[in-house]
Amino acid sequence: MNAPDKAFLNKEYNNRELVPDHPQYFARWQQSSAQARSRMTSHLDLPYAETAGETLDLFPARKGDGSCLMFIHGGYWRSLDKRDFSFLAPALVDAGISLAVVNYDLCPKVSIDDIVRQMLRASRWLWLHAEDYGMDQDRLYVGGHSAGGHLAAMMMCAQWPAFDRRLPKDLWKGALAISGVYDLRPLIEVDFLQADLRLDEAAAVRLSPALMAPATRCPVMTCVGGDESSEFHRQNAMLGERWRTAFAGDIPMPGAHHFSVVDGLAQQKSALFAGARRLMKLDK
Repeated sequence: MNAPDKAFLNKEYNNRELVPDHPQYFARWQQSSAQARSRMTSHLDLPYAETAGETLDLFPARKGDGSCLMFIHGGYWRSLDKRDFSFLAPALVDAGISLAVVNYDLCPKVSIDDIVRQMLRASRWLWLHAEDYGMDQDRLYVGGHSAGGHLAAMMMCAQWPAFDRRLPKDLWKGALAISGVYDLRPLIEVDFLQADLRLDEAAAVRLSPALMAPATRCPVMTCVGGDESSEFHRQNAMLGERWRTAFAGDIPMPGAHHFSVVDGLAQQKSALFAGARRLMKLDK
């Protein structure tokens, strides 16, 4: 890859530079999340496996049909925390959707391969324990933003019975992939990420859901903010094109950038929230 391409990729994937006021979003998310945890019924820091980083926060819905969304946070696999995203719970729980916000260890302490394996373990735990928290094993959906969008897509490629023979092939009944990176090969050229991600060509190919086939035909919906970079729009379109057998549509979010787009999942009147309801077959 020549020098101009490298410079282009370093700019296109640097969302914090592209959105100079991003610290305001992080601060608001943290404040709103702390309020949600203080006011709502929740089960915090439930261990889904053995390491300290393998925990999730569960906000059960008291009404509804047992639907649950497991949300995987972003941060380029190297930053942020599940506690930053409790703010998604009020709107979802009010709509009858339980929310599980899952944590994982961060790069460079672990590799992206390790994080994918952690998400497999989190998925297994949620399926095995769903009914303990009033959720339906047949109404589980996975979603994520940015790196979490990538991880949600990876979960749709998982061969669950091979991972654990107790699990059904269609553990997840659908996925919502928001502003994700689905072909990791360009990130090899992104200098500010490589110190932590340490990707080589083989790992980038192995970890790219757009280069795989989904394991089932369960619906996958995508979303990218209208004001995001051209590379994020290209990545978003690629998943829809490559996954035609499972692709259930793209959700336009005009005027949204890489950070404001996820706010839509906390706003019942947004296109993203409506798309999540369609994915989960909750439209009346």
